[in-house]
Amino acid sequence: MNVEVKKINEIKRELKFEIQKDRVLKTFDEVYKEIGKFAKVKGYRPGKVPRHVLEASHGSVAREEVIKKLVPEAYHEGIENEKLKPIDMPMIEGVELKNGILTFIAKLDLKPEVNIKDYKGLKVKRKDDKVTDEEINNTLDYIKQGQGKNKEDVLDDGFAREMGYPNLDEFKKALSKQLELDKDRHNRMDVENQIVEQLIKKTKFTLPQSLVTKQLEKRVEESKQRLQKQGMPVEEIQKREEEIRKELKEAVEKDIKLYLILDKIAELENIQVNEGESVPAKTMAFLLKEAKWET
Repeated sequence: MNVEVKKINEIKRELKFEIQKDRVLKTFDEVYKEIGKFAKVKGYRPGKVPRHVLEASHGSVAREEVIKKLVPEAYHEGIENEKLKPIDMPMIEGVELKNGILTFIAKLDLKPEVNIKDYKGLKVKRKDDKVTDEEINNTLDYIKQGQGKNKEDVLDDGFAREMGYPNLDEFKKALSKQLELDKDRHNRMDVENQIVEQLIKKTKFTLPQSLVTKQLEKRVEESKQRLQKQGMPVEEIQKREEEIRKELKEAVEKDIKLYLILDKIAELENIQVNEGESVPAKTMAFLLKEAKWET
């Protein structure tokens, strides 16, 4: 087997494969042997059909099977021999079986080399979780408007009872607790975002476009389905597709970059995960533990 590797950029490679006649013929023999076990040809018992008859009746099927068998086999051998580490499935094109020789092209992205240092001791600052009276009153006003009441309507025990609480004080206490939980969650996310922004700023590498494309298409599809569920006409969604793609591209690139950075830190720190655990989540927990917390 001959493999010619062409470097397109830092991480993109194009591999040209040529599989010689002897290996192709050997694979044809194996395929016809399998087909012969089950082939139903008039005048012959299964397993007793001569090869030339099988070639005449099942030639196109055999050809497809040979290609299906040899292309992945050759691809995996090729990347192993060339010591390449693809980050995703390749794009296979130009498959041709001619004069007993099989040729094809595999385009792939390699896992980028992520060089990151000084990821321990990142500076983070957490906002206060304390809920102010002003925030409680603003939320009460928002709830009041949602109930169709005017600004002049008094917030009293009667209003609290409408909301399922014995009095206004109890309603305010429950509201305060809920707002505190919301703040706690937002503040945790804010701290993680501080870590994310610093990691991304520190690290430069070429993103694998195959991953970006695949993830972007998935998110575009999810957005379209969401808009459809919200009642937007299909024609309108189709018109907005390019706009949706543009809006999502930056976020997708950022997410993939972060994933690869966290994956590299996990490798450097030998962070192990058990079943049900996530490498990015466990690595983020490690970075938060190692962070320099400012008050």
